[in-house]
Amino acid sequence: MPFIASRDGAEIFYKDWGKGDPIVFHHGWPLSADDWDAQMLYFLHKGYRVIAHDRRGHGRSAQTSGGHDMAHYAADVAALAEKLDLHGAVHVGHSTGGGEVAAYVARADAGRVKKAVLIGAVPPVMVKKDSNPGGLPLEVFDNFRAATAANRAQFFLEIPSGPFYGFNRPGAKVFDGVIRNWWRQAMMGAANAHYDCIKAFSETDFTEDLKKIDVPVLLMHGEDDQIVPIDDSARIGIKLLKHGTLKTYPGFPHGMATTHADVINPDILAFIQS
Repeated sequence: MPFIASRDGAEIFYKDWGKGDPIVFHHGWPLSADDWDAQMLYFLHKGYRVIAHDRRGHGRSAQTSGGHDMAHYAADVAALAEKLDLHGAVHVGHSTGGGEVAAYVARADAGRVKKAVLIGAVPPVMVKKDSNPGGLPLEVFDNFRAATAANRAQFFLEIPSGPFYGFNRPGAKVFDGVIRNWWRQAMMGAANAHYDCIKAFSETDFTEDLKKIDVPVLLMHGEDDQIVPIDDSARIGIKLLKHGTLKTYPGFPHGMATTHADVINPDILAFIQS
């Protein structure tokens, strides 16, 4: 399996398929590169080079004792871009991966990044504080930590079975295989990485990162996102971007790139080709 060494020596697993203009996919918590199967195949068949990595402590990457914060995540992406000699890449991030994209793109060397797509992404900041009064209370994330520490296997069934994909909504069509695949990916990763990443995705403030980004950015967000509420994320983030476009989806859940790939993929393609 292909790995690159990060700047602090952590081994990061990645997939690299096809030829053509590169698209790099960044997964959400607590998943892996496998969460992008529907996108990787779609864009591979459209003639693109598709790349996705497992964040440190997640999936097949090294289960490091530390470094589970946005600074290290962005540095790992920079190491990947350097190793694969990526230029003019489009970076697509979901949820926590959207924060990772914002942190990386704001710091990327000139010419490395052409465009960015943030799907159900955590920026600007999730937690409630004086500068973000509409955010979620810290207690929400404390509960995530407690559940992860107490019985991660059970918690990682409850999330995809309910709010992540909107399967808790009346009349929702539930896909058992999607739930099982979420659980499979999550349980591959390290408990310490998942625990620490909760702080990274909930408390990191990406406000200044969004302001620094000079390339076009598409924000895609489901209006029924129960994990990252749209009013405290995309609707604020769009105001901070120099070249941002916001596209919202009535009734779509947090995991819409999986449940509604038939809609999301063509919209990403249209943005890339515009």
